[in-house]
Amino acid sequence: MATGAPPSTDLPADYKPWPALWAMVIGFFMILVDNTIVFVATPSIARDLQADSNTVIWVTSAYLLSYAVPLLVTGRLGDQFGPKNVYLVGLTIFTLASLWCGLTGSIEMLIVARVVQGIGAALITPQTMAVITRTFPPAKRGSAMALWGATAGVATLVGPILGGVLVDSLGWEWIFFINVPVGIVGFVLAMRLVPVLTTHKHTFDWLGVALSGVGVFLVVFGLQEGEKYDWGQITGVISVPLLIAVGLVVFATFIWWQSRIKAEPLVPLGLFRDRNFSLGNGGIALVSLAITAMSLPFQYYAQGVRGWSPTESALLMVPMAVVLIVLSPLVGKLVDRTHPRNITLVGFGTAAVSMFWLSQLLTPDTPVWQLLLPMALFGVSNACLWAPLSATATRNLPMTSAGAGAGIYNTTRQIGAVLGSAAIASLIEARLAANQLGGSSGDFFSQKGSMPGQVQVPFADAMSQALLLPAIAFALGLVLVLFLAKPSHAGHGGAPAPAKEAAAAE
Repeated sequence: MATGAPPSTDLPADYKPWPALWAMVIGFFMILVDNTIVFVATPSIARDLQADSNTVIWVTSAYLLSYAVPLLVTGRLGDQFGPKNVYLVGLTIFTLASLWCGLTGSIEMLIVARVVQGIGAALITPQTMAVITRTFPPAKRGSAMALWGATAGVATLVGPILGGVLVDSLGWEWIFFINVPVGIVGFVLAMRLVPVLTTHKHTFDWLGVALSGVGVFLVVFGLQEGEKYDWGQITGVISVPLLIAVGLVVFATFIWWQSRIKAEPLVPLGLFRDRNFSLGNGGIALVSLAITAMSLPFQYYAQGVRGWSPTESALLMVPMAVVLIVLSPLVGKLVDRTHPRNITLVGFGTAAVSMFWLSQLLTPDTPVWQLLLPMALFGVSNACLWAPLSATATRNLPMTSAGAGAGIYNTTRQIGAVLGSAAIASLIEARLAANQLGGSSGDFFSQKGSMPGQVQVPFADAMSQALLLPAIAFALGLVLVLFLAKPSHAGHGGAPAPAKEAAAAE
């Protein structure tokens, strides 16, 4: 596949970047599957490890938090030590932590193992985007980012399907064991195919890392545990609102600190002067928040109200995955040729409609075929969101900021997922209480099969109401992308594309 002149002078003239990208996509796909694969296994994990819902949700949130916070540094680590080296270290940590997750016998140790797994994922993710930015010419980065974005979208949808099959056939432990052979194959391919790129020396703002981590953790903890404490006192002097407020202040302090650093801030605020970078980050945060938020209530409805197995519940997402896979190559071709606003408007618009539509169908006796229709429409949404947003946000990044920009973008995406996980857990508990269902959501999954008939209607209503959160998030995204500008194909730091290709792209 022709790629034009390579933008990095440390690459041979005949270098072909696609094999390296495909090799790294394996690891990237694996870690993103772990964002969502746990949702379908949550009832089984809670049942087997005797955990309540407020505890078991930390199996997801701990992973997302430990994934999100280090991303601001791990992009720089790739710049300094080489994206290939950092990618391989991250893949090793992730694979070993996956084995640990599968072998653990308590909910506490599973959460700890998930934290380590998230650190490995944080080392992997920015390297994929940095390699794209440094090895593909600007006029072809859209196609490469389309693959990157499609991988993120497909992984988000395949996770629950794969998880359902593994939980039913082998047990929830195998959603983690499956990562071991995949990780080994990905390691070997990356060793052989990913190039060694020149490195750039960086300084590291560890105070910034601490401030961002503490700020995000306090906000997420407050949101996720708020319902448990009735949004009141946690201890004698600490309340949930105070915890969230302190978290916001700490995070605001982090932003102020970034503006004061003269050398190399974790977040180069100057990058946000590019309108598309700013809007792309906001858009991907909303996408990630909404997709994470829709998974849990939908799986609770399918497995609890309808009594379907994890596999049967996950198969409801097949239309979404199929439509996404079919449309992603077509959208990828459009990314380099049309205004990104056109594609993302379709994506956010259909996503908001599909989530609202689905929320209205969550009743104990809705025919299965009706549930599949909004799911298929949601596949259109994902195809029109992941690739266009990632390509538009990163196309104009300077070469020297490739790692930092990738780190910011992926951090924003992961923080969106963390907030989505925390917010939906709290909202579910609130809606259960509002529908006169005492206890926590985990209490309804103490045994396999559907819940008692008298509980099904109010429980389904609670899940329906919870699904309005992702619908609102997608509607906000629709407004946001109205302000996207058509990006320059030349970018700031890449080599200009050949004249013929540049003309074709325009």
